[in-house]
Amino acid sequence: MFRWLRDAWVVPELRRRVLFTGLILALYRLGSWVPAPGINSEKLKDYFNQQGGSILTLLNLFSGSALSRFSLFALGIMPYVTASIILQLLTVVIPKLEQLQKEGEAGMAKINQYTRYLTVGLAAAQSLGYAYLFHRQGALELNGGRLVLIVITLTAGTTLLMWMGELITKRGVGNGISLLIFASILATAPAGVRAWINGGPMEKLFFPIVGLGVIVAVVFIQEGQRRIPIQYAKRMVGRRQTAGGSTYMPLRVNMAGVIPVIFAAAVLAFPPTVAQFFPATQGFINHHFRPSDPPYLLLEAFLIVVFTYFYTAVQFNPTDQADNLRKYGGYIPGIRPGHPTAQYLDRVLTRLTLPGSLYLATVAVAPSLFIKYGGFSQATSRALGGTSVLIVVGVALDTMRQMESQMMMRSYEGFLK
Repeated sequence: MFRWLRDAWVVPELRRRVLFTGLILALYRLGSWVPAPGINSEKLKDYFNQQGGSILTLLNLFSGSALSRFSLFALGIMPYVTASIILQLLTVVIPKLEQLQKEGEAGMAKINQYTRYLTVGLAAAQSLGYAYLFHRQGALELNGGRLVLIVITLTAGTTLLMWMGELITKRGVGNGISLLIFASILATAPAGVRAWINGGPMEKLFFPIVGLGVIVAVVFIQEGQRRIPIQYAKRMVGRRQTAGGSTYMPLRVNMAGVIPVIFAAAVLAFPPTVAQFFPATQGFINHHFRPSDPPYLLLEAFLIVVFTYFYTAVQFNPTDQADNLRKYGGYIPGIRPGHPTAQYLDRVLTRLTLPGSLYLATVAVAPSLFIKYGGFSQATSRALGGTSVLIVVGVALDTMRQMESQMMMRSYEGFLK
């Protein structure tokens, strides 16, 4: 382990990327401690302590406890995630967006621009709802000017986070949005560890077993893949004849990564956000959208399965892959090029995605049920529950995989054995 850390530090470009990523994450954590104007921190803290397993605790987890402090980054990056989901769903419905998606890099840049605009609108609406919610709880004194200032401050904070995440993706290591959520969850881990240390004998004994089981399951499935054999025929390129060869196309069991888990959490956080504008419905929403209750967990599992299929379909198009294979003289032994190849890839991908989606749903939900009925504390379940561990391990694996590719480009031995 120390060997590849040393080798990674020796590579100048990789060292710059790691340091840049660390700097952005440090600035993110610093901004989560800068409070919004007019907030009563003690009353707000008492209000969150009374929430127990409500949806606000989950939203607070994804913001790295910034929401419980009502700080500059109180909304976190979740408005951007929600906007991304909406745009991806609209791409299937609206022909113009679908056409933009097929235009390549220029079209995706236009869709990303629409996503940013929608993020600003969602962040403004969400900050307005939180301001009224905390005002009703006596934790925030409001007037017209202060309300406008709070909405502008929180919306600007989300916009800044969106920009920071894109900077990490472009100039750092890993996916910037996922790393921001990763850092938020890790920020609450010490509280969960303290709660586990101070917990009862059953909690001390069984919680490490649950955590280790989740980590092993995530690594085992995330690294699993189906290798489709590909054969290339000899062909003439200009006056040269290229030699044929054989290789394989790796199809991962879980091609979507942890994105479906994040998407499901964002969708389930939307009804409580809307309920903040309609106080009469807030009791019903809080009763049926508690993250530790079985109905919530079943709905979360269902959404994870749906988003796994949806995101896999967005990431991998069998028709395009079959066309690319035919263009470069490749074929799958025993399968005719063209449409039969696309059908074969679609069938294999569908069969792979089913166990991958069920695995994601099980790993996200089962530990939460075990913690709920095992008598574990709320602090432990919030910080170290199934969803939290799944996102942390999945994002860490994806980031390590990118670092490994950087190392292999420079003939260093990778660290993912």
